[in-house]
Amino acid sequence: TLLLLLLLFLLPFSSFSFSYSCYFSSHSSSSSSSPPLLPSAPPHLLLLLLFLLLLISSFSSFSSSHSSKLLVLGGGAAGCSMAAKFTSSLGKGQVTVVEPTDTHYYQPMFTLIGGGMKTLSDSRRPMSQVLPSGAEWVKDKIVSFDPDNNTVRTQDGKQIEYEYMIVASGIQMYYDRVKGLLEALEDPDSGVSTNYSPHYVEKTLKNLQRFQQGNVLYTFPNTPIKCGGAPMKAVLIGDEYLRKHGKRDVAKLTYCTGMGVLFPSPFYAEKIQTILLGRGVELHKNKTLVEVDRAGNEAVFKTGDTTERMRYDTMHVTPPMGPVPELATSPLVDQTGYVTVDKTTLQHVKYGNVFAMGDCSNLPTSKTAAAVAAQCKVVYDNLSAVMAHKVLPQSYNGYTSCPLVTGYSKCMLAEFDYTLKPLETFPLDQSKERSVMFQLKKQIMPLLYWHLMLRGYWNGPGVFRNMFHLGGILKQQNRE
Repeated sequence: TLLLLLLLFLLPFSSFSFSYSCYFSSHSSSSSSSPPLLPSAPPHLLLLLLFLLLLISSFSSFSSSHSSKLLVLGGGAAGCSMAAKFTSSLGKGQVTVVEPTDTHYYQPMFTLIGGGMKTLSDSRRPMSQVLPSGAEWVKDKIVSFDPDNNTVRTQDGKQIEYEYMIVASGIQMYYDRVKGLLEALEDPDSGVSTNYSPHYVEKTLKNLQRFQQGNVLYTFPNTPIKCGGAPMKAVLIGDEYLRKHGKRDVAKLTYCTGMGVLFPSPFYAEKIQTILLGRGVELHKNKTLVEVDRAGNEAVFKTGDTTERMRYDTMHVTPPMGPVPELATSPLVDQTGYVTVDKTTLQHVKYGNVFAMGDCSNLPTSKTAAAVAAQCKVVYDNLSAVMAHKVLPQSYNGYTSCPLVTGYSKCMLAEFDYTLKPLETFPLDQSKERSVMFQLKKQIMPLLYWHLMLRGYWNGPGVFRNMFHLGGILKQQNRE
């Protein structure tokens, strides 16, 4: 751009200068009154223009293609963590991160924001601050994949060639799969909110504050989502809010899930159901929200072939979610649109130089930041082994965790693995609601995230679990 501006700046002055000198030289040597001929540019000006054009051409060519030792797709929890780890080991300029957004959010905080326990500003940082300074940030989105030739192409037309790639592009909300949902979320007076988006999470608290009496609905879609426990956290926080403000007796709370279970782990599902029923929450399974009728304040649900309408005065919706469409049509995914990886090594089943982790992968475990933390060491060690032509040393056991906040002071910390059985860290029964777990969720986990995980230093609580191993054995014996 600067070169073009310089070129445009020089041309008028050069033209005027030579025209002016040519005119007077012709009049001084001849008495003819005929107008001067248009001058041709002198050789040194042509050389200058040619040089500038070559520079512009070279610059344009450089910006349309790029190569990288390691390409990381996504600037979320997984992408930032892996970029930090590999920038440290590979060195400056060896890692490229493709991420189109300017802001990074600590999404596990959204549930607390919806209850008024944190603010939206607490959950965000500029992307430039959370990505490692030694990595190159391409502020763009990927639109096509060619893993056979180790290349991707961005929306701006840039082709990026890589030696190795980590896919950590997450999943996105598909509001359009529920008729009328987006319009209801955009309407400040609709009474409809969701904790899953920074654009709408603050509506959850506002709706609770405005609520006077009537029906309060909470929904869960029939698709995989981020943190499967978060919709029930919204229910329990909403319940306690209404109790604190003397409105619970005039409110009917209903939770409708499109799934056949409340929670992936049967052990914790039983505990959660007991809490919900104890709070007077009406539960419905296999009931999927398909439409929001804003004009009539009705939610339309489907159970099999049966359609049912339920009136709401306020409603918290968990929207359907899925992989980003550009990834879902690539050669990297299975029939569901998620990246196909070995569930223990996290290496792609076909392309050995590609790994995937977090929400975009087809790993059969819950999609949480805690799962990502545990996957970080596995991907780092295994990809490093691939680079060194060594045997992959690490195996992922499916560890994931969900701090099930049950109100404004208590939390049940669920931890489990591929077996869906508890894999708890602390030497106490984590299936009980505890204040200490609430403080861990509210105060400690954000610090771990910002200062350790995103910098590549946090790989989950496995080390502490091993330290508390004896306590874990005693705890299990007490349960039995």
